[in-house]
Order: sequence, then C-alpha cells, then structure tokens
Amino acid sequence: MHATFEKIAADAMRLPPRDRVKLAQRLVSTLDPGVEKKDEEGLWLMEAERRLEELPTGEATGIDAPEAFRKPHEALKR
Repeated sequence: MHATFEKIAADAMRLPPRDRVKLAQRLVSTLDPGVEKKDEEGLWLMEAERRLEELPTGEATGIDAPEAFRKPHEALKR
C-alpha cells in the first residue's frame, strides 16, 4: 500500500495548482463531514490562491512534496 500511496502522491504533485486544490478539497471533505461543502470549497480555494500568489514574491516558501506528505503520514501512524 505504501508504494501505491507514493505513486498517487507523486501523480497528484504533477497536477496544475488548481487541480491540486480541487483534489485537496475533495480529500478534506471526506475527513470532516461537519463542514458544509460550499464553505469548505470557498475557504480552501481562497487559501490556496493566497499561498500560490505568495510563492513568486518570496512572502512564502514551499516545501518539497516528500516532506509535505511525510508529516501527515507520520501523524496518521500515531
């Protein structure tokens, strides 16, 4: 299963930013059913766009995909 997760994660990271946002929204919606879909989508989209705009200006820095996926993956193991 780990290899499958890594393959899916790598494939997802090759998606354009807007598609990654949509994927993230869909995944989060399966974890927190108490959040209304319309509120969730709007908030995630606003946050993702804000972060995307900050990257070229240097206001925010990105992290490598393996690191981004390692932290939540380790948290789920606990």
